[in-house]
Amino acid sequence: MSTEVRVPTLPESVSDATVLTWHKQPGEAIARDENLVDLETDKVVLEVPSPVAGILRELKVEEGAVVTADELLAVVEAGATAPGPSTEPPTSPEKPAEAPAEPAPLAAAESADSGDQVLTPAVRRLVKEMNIDAGKINGTGKNGRILKSDVMAFLDKQSSSDDPDLRAAAAPVGASDVRQEKRVPMTRLRSRIAERLLEAQQNAAILTTFNEVNLKASMDLRARHKDAFEKAYDVRLGFMSFFVKAAVEALKKFPVVNASVDGTDIVYHNFFDIGVAVGSPRGLVVPILRDVDQMSFAQVEDTIRSFGQKAKEGSLSYEELTGGTFTVSNGGVFGSMLSTPILNPPQSAILGMHNIVDRPVVENGEIVIRPMMYLALSYDHRIIDGREAVQFLVTIKQCMEDPARMLLGI
Repeated sequence: MSTEVRVPTLPESVSDATVLTWHKQPGEAIARDENLVDLETDKVVLEVPSPVAGILRELKVEEGAVVTADELLAVVEAGATAPGPSTEPPTSPEKPAEAPAEPAPLAAAESADSGDQVLTPAVRRLVKEMNIDAGKINGTGKNGRILKSDVMAFLDKQSSSDDPDLRAAAAPVGASDVRQEKRVPMTRLRSRIAERLLEAQQNAAILTTFNEVNLKASMDLRARHKDAFEKAYDVRLGFMSFFVKAAVEALKKFPVVNASVDGTDIVYHNFFDIGVAVGSPRGLVVPILRDVDQMSFAQVEDTIRSFGQKAKEGSLSYEELTGGTFTVSNGGVFGSMLSTPILNPPQSAILGMHNIVDRPVVENGEIVIRPMMYLALSYDHRIIDGREAVQFLVTIKQCMEDPARMLLGI
């Protein structure tokens, strides 16, 4: 019996999706709930499993096609089995058997899908692009799962090897000394990022204010308690939780920074959903920490760690990427000293963190060396005045220079 495989119901506000990768071809066997195709939306990659076990009979759309909800993707013959090798003798024994066709360059990468190793969409794409045999990569993820970092480490190891064959295997396809250009279409996520950045710059009156913060008190507090914190909660104590909690204290004092513009109205939010910018193989994503005012430092750190892992694997859900009233972006992890972050619509403000550098400062009339960070707050000047923006940033500075203020709510 033939069973149709259709596009599942797409998340709210998503009208269509792009067929990213087919994992089976017509004539191949597929198990029930085995991933058949990846669909890429503006935010996430959706996996569409086969509803039945059987043989894939027909693909109705090709990779790169744009599809909508409930559109027919493929037809699976339920209960059918793939034909096995013939047991009849050859009709012309004098004629030598033809040599098996040379496998396509991507065969090694695609074989990872049919083996025991399950690859995430991001890893699968990288393996295909680099023509790597996934079976040769040691996975460091849960249950030996291969992560993107494992693939990159494998490539680095090959490229640094003295064996010319290994170096050649690590070289990208088509690499040569000839000057070349390559035109590729933007991914759905990259197109959406470009669209939203232009929207923010064209529709908002963006202004950025700066300040600097002395992190010695926060660093001393972290140094005293990081071991006990990690032992108690099984997560490392970083600075992101400090800044996220400091942002909540500042948002409580200046609620307009937590608001958004809707036409000619200002929408105030009595909740604090903080977006944390995270880099992923597909581009920048901003998963949301919900109700941060009700979260502990450990919960903030654990959730951010989970978001980072999911971003690498391409497994963030649409719900985790939707909403948010304020965003924190940490360019310091990449070495940025100063920047002017762009708003994440419809939010009205974004905090930019930067790298920590030991610099001379004056304290009590003496020059001392302190760990300093520049902070940047970009805001929508349509609803946020300069006074509020400056005082908001000063509040974050005060919380970071005296972390006890966050406990006392002052």
